[in-house]
Amino acid sequence: MDLPADDEIAPGLSLALGADVSGAGAGLGAGAAAPPAVPYAFARDRGLLVEAVTAETVHVVRREGADALPLLELRRVFARPLALRQVPVAAFEKLLGEVYAVDGAAAAVAGDLALGSEGADFGLPSAEDLLDSADDAPAIRLINGLIAEALRQGVSDIHLEPYEQALVVRMRSDGVLAEKLRMPPHVAPVLVSRIKVMARLDIAERRLPQDGRMSLSLAGRLVDVRVSTLPSRAGERVVLRLLDKENAGLDLGDLGLDGDSRAIVARALAEPNGVILVTGPTGSGKTTTLYAALRLLNDGARNILTIEDPVEYAVDGVGQTQVNAKVGLSFAAGLRAILRQDPDVVMVGEIRDRETADIAVQAALTGHLVLSTVHTNDAVGAVTRLHDMGVESFLLASTLRAVVAQRLVRRLCPHCSLERPIDQPLADLLAIKPGRMVRDAVGCPSCDHTGYAGRIGVFEALRVDDEVRRMILEGASEQALARHAFAQAPRLAKSARRLVKDGLTSASEAARILRQEG
Repeated sequence: MDLPADDEIAPGLSLALGADVSGAGAGLGAGAAAPPAVPYAFARDRGLLVEAVTAETVHVVRREGADALPLLELRRVFARPLALRQVPVAAFEKLLGEVYAVDGAAAAVAGDLALGSEGADFGLPSAEDLLDSADDAPAIRLINGLIAEALRQGVSDIHLEPYEQALVVRMRSDGVLAEKLRMPPHVAPVLVSRIKVMARLDIAERRLPQDGRMSLSLAGRLVDVRVSTLPSRAGERVVLRLLDKENAGLDLGDLGLDGDSRAIVARALAEPNGVILVTGPTGSGKTTTLYAALRLLNDGARNILTIEDPVEYAVDGVGQTQVNAKVGLSFAAGLRAILRQDPDVVMVGEIRDRETADIAVQAALTGHLVLSTVHTNDAVGAVTRLHDMGVESFLLASTLRAVVAQRLVRRLCPHCSLERPIDQPLADLLAIKPGRMVRDAVGCPSCDHTGYAGRIGVFEALRVDDEVRRMILEGASEQALARHAFAQAPRLAKSARRLVKDGLTSASEAARILRQEG
């Protein structure tokens, strides 16, 4: 590529890099020891990222469509030729977030706070981009560092827990909590107040629980953060739940739903009306599955409306309403209002009571496709649960189309898992031949020494055919329904066993979700 002449450099392109960048060994790969060689704002605004610096060449990643003029400034500052690699916009934004979310940033700021920061000035405006905050106030840098590092590591929740002797920060990754930081107790009120300001909560109210949310970005990656505060003996506990909007784009195959179970769900979604339920305990990924189903239905030809508590992911083309108990907007009230909006597809975040269940069934009877969740341990348990809520058998039999039960298990790290013979107790529980070689977790730097990286769903799907309808009408037991419904389709135990045999998860992980089922 031809570069502009040196005298064509426009004002405002000057690159303030600090001392001696000409010898910087800036590698962008995972685990790079050196900091990025150019400031974040320059890299983001100009679409240029320094990938590596050698004695002869500067390797630069260029965003597709970026202006060539700033390349001259890079060449001038580093005083050596440039080797360019052009990538699409989405790939550049992802790389930008990975490179500038520096490991240990939060821990370093925590050290600053530990040295006595009671007198520091903690007031500041909220940063639009966590990586572009120029404010050096320790509380802000700590919060931004915590959230940025959590997003980089795929953390779902950040827990700030005050005690008499310390403020403990724990993060939930792949469903498991682990302590990340421990700070002096005087830091807690400052951080809590700052988080309340960001979430637009009442900073003067410390006696009552509060809920709020805030929207943040990390190098163009949009994230919603749900904030919950709870008074405790040593101060206010805070939980930040990170809702990555990228998860709203997952499809059913990405979740691990395949084979017979996926065919059952796809067939039910093709129906013009009826009720489709997703069941499982809290944190089993039910809402993500519903969003994946909505993604299939969201073709522009349907009016899709939802009532949720809260709205977890914003989806273009879907009308989303959040429950608000303070003004009387419950699931039932919201569902009634939605049915007056001429919907084709309705998603109800959860069926919790008889009123909501009755309205959902009536909506299905009047030609709407209704998607919702119920808290039960397995698929056939949903039938009993709706019966217990007071839904008549004949209504249930005529409207129910499919029920999906699910759990989440951690995926084995692809870099460090090893084959080992399965232990006798696990073999008995999973019905696997004792001594069979299966993959097991080990732990390495890539997976933060946990042995796992990411999660995958374990599913069972009940298809409501004519025989199941007859059994529901006759009040058949759960055992009888299960025998017929799963004569061919796999149950949770069989699906978990398949993941172990395929080397996707460990035997101990599969056993954990089966014990929950029991």
